[in-house]
Amino acid sequence: MKLNRQKLFRMVSVGVVDEPVNQAYDIISTTMLILNLTASILITFDPVEKKYGPILLLVESLTVFFFGIDYVLRLLTANELYPESGEKESVLRYIFSAAGIIDLLSFLPYYLPVFFPSGLAVFRMFRVVRILRLFRINAYYDSLNVITEVIVSKRQQLLSSVFIILTLMLASSLCMYSLEHEAQPDVFTNAFSGIWWAASTLLTVGYGDIYPVTTLGRIFSIIITFLGVGMVAIPTGIISAGFVEQYQQYKRDGDYGIEQDIRFIRFQVQRHDRWVGRSLKSLGLPQMCIIAAIQRGEEFIIPNGDVVIAPGDVLTLGAEPAGHELPVHISEITLRKNHPWAGSLIRDLDISRQSYIILVKRLGVAMVPYGGLGLQEGDQVFVLSKEKR
Repeated sequence: MKLNRQKLFRMVSVGVVDEPVNQAYDIISTTMLILNLTASILITFDPVEKKYGPILLLVESLTVFFFGIDYVLRLLTANELYPESGEKESVLRYIFSAAGIIDLLSFLPYYLPVFFPSGLAVFRMFRVVRILRLFRINAYYDSLNVITEVIVSKRQQLLSSVFIILTLMLASSLCMYSLEHEAQPDVFTNAFSGIWWAASTLLTVGYGDIYPVTTLGRIFSIIITFLGVGMVAIPTGIISAGFVEQYQQYKRDGDYGIEQDIRFIRFQVQRHDRWVGRSLKSLGLPQMCIIAAIQRGEEFIIPNGDVVIAPGDVLTLGAEPAGHELPVHISEITLRKNHPWAGSLIRDLDISRQSYIILVKRLGVAMVPYGGLGLQEGDQVFVLSKEKR
């Protein structure tokens, strides 16, 4: 049951394309989303609705049904996403997470009018949330991931700049009310009536539907317009600087990896593994071997000595080559029906002295090979052979 749930979790996880079924599910999920959005847009055109309305409604119905199934599958595999939490807690964490709310609103508003007909207009508005599922495409493209990383890393500076803009907007509204209320009592009726003018002016839009008519008001408007140019430039500069820093970091990481010739592997820690519950400093890794990153659910943890490994953690292990390496070849053999190794003990196999069985996988579970281990049909056997120079 646990193994099947892990496979199901890998299937619904975006960007995991190590097996055909996982890749196929990603393609189907993306296709369903594109079809749904296309149908939602086309049905707003009267000529298209009259001619293809039933077909578009059918497409929407089928795609929304798929979103509902996808949500149920993610609920069933929530414990794999949050392995450090219990069954119920992991389900609740997913339900109230940003991704869980988006997934829920992707299909639930479609069915709610059946029970609450009076709220049809409001429920239709919530369907727009489906478009946020497009952000899952980030898993395929590093360039899109950079946008998210920059915004997250610069969130403090961005929030500060937004706070400054809001403060200036409020102050501008109060000042303009004081200057223009007597001349335009119907336009600037109260202290907050100038908020729209301040927003359009500071953001350099300037729709012109509200504008000052007094001399002092116009002078003040010119000053605010100049300040607005500078205010808009602040968050733009922060994001631009973040992009430069991020790409420079990627370049440094890439140069370092090439120069040092470090090799990396990624693997997921299972509940029965010996590393579970142990801190990194207690593992006793060789000096030339490091744990470069730890992924726990959607969170990346900086590896330090006090971090305790939990079931489900994905570890990125890096090591420098030992030097003077003996050329080797690793082959994978799947034991089909009537294979001579099936039903035999490893110690009884007739293989070359230059070959070693280094791993046996049975139903997706890795097994340490030893002499008394019996091989079975369907096992994946990994054989290391020394190559001749």
